[in-house]
Amino acid sequence: MAANLDRAVLTVARHEGQWAVELDGEYFGHSPNKEETKASATKRARQMFDQGTPCQVRVSGENFFG
Repeated sequence: MAANLDRAVLTVARHEGQWAVELDGEYFGHSPNKEETKASATKRARQMFDQGTPCQVRVSGENFFG
C-alpha cells in the first residue's frame, strides 16, 4: 500500500530583492527580514493544515532533518 505524499510546498526564497513565500507560483509575505517571511510561511501552512491540506515549508539555502 503506497502512501499519498501530495502536499502543498511553501518555499521561502529571495524574490524581487526581498524575502517572500512562493506557493503554486504566487508570492506573498514579502519582507526584507527572512525570519518574518518564515513566520508568514509557517502561519499560512498552519492554516492550510488545519483545513486538511498537508504542507511543507522549505527555506532556500537551509536543510532540516528530523
